[in-house]
Amino acid sequence: MKETPVVATPDPASTTGADRAGGGVQSVERAFQLLEALADSGGVATLSELSTTSGLPMPTIHRLVRTLVQQGYVRQDTARRYTLGPRLIRLGETAGRLLGSWARPYLAELMEATGETANLAVLEGGEVVYVGQVQSRRSMRMFTEVGRRVQPHCTGVGKALLAQLPEDEARAVLGPNPLPAHTEYTVTDPQELMRQLAEARERGYVVDDQEQEIGVRCIALAVPGAPTPTALSVSGPEARIRALEEQAGAASLVPVMHQIATRLGQVLAP
Repeated sequence: MKETPVVATPDPASTTGADRAGGGVQSVERAFQLLEALADSGGVATLSELSTTSGLPMPTIHRLVRTLVQQGYVRQDTARRYTLGPRLIRLGETAGRLLGSWARPYLAELMEATGETANLAVLEGGEVVYVGQVQSRRSMRMFTEVGRRVQPHCTGVGKALLAQLPEDEARAVLGPNPLPAHTEYTVTDPQELMRQLAEARERGYVVDDQEQEIGVRCIALAVPGAPTPTALSVSGPEARIRALEEQAGAASLVPVMHQIATRLGQVLAP
């Protein structure tokens, strides 16, 4: 079915940017709703697909997309599909740096409590993006460059992020292709991975047992209340992380992580 080109079309339901009863501006809310729908579709969609996924009427879609294209936040390709535009990159990078800055005191607290490297990551475009880290003071420690992107199925933070999604959404993020193995311990069977995610939802944390890199173990969990799926983790040599897990009492690893993650989530909550 041929897609209708973007034209200026009156929208009888529009408030023309006037303040709504709740104090928000409807046209701004709808523009962000449209960008969210475009992101949820993988960053590429037709007008009719955007209307379906966003629930917005087609006249509103026409008007908003035209404005977003003019501003560079959305692009139109030769097949009359629409994609997220390059101007969003600067916004995302800046927001990511700020997120890491806000989280740094909490990551430092986690590092001091465990002695191991503390990490913060978000899910973006089907990939895990590290947005914050405080390294261990020990000579043998883990280091991941902030801004690095990795696959979610083989990392602790990645599995903690996937566990926050409904199973069908998690499967969509992983895609239809076989899961690649990074080590002999990488989980490559989607069904086994789904089982691990279900278990993570019940017990409140997830483990990366040398699945990304031999000799490295990671414990990760969700940051509750964050505006986008966000995960916190500690990582280090396999033997040291196992020792932390086996500690008993109030100072054990997972309760400490949950407490710090909850306080961080309150800071990040919209």
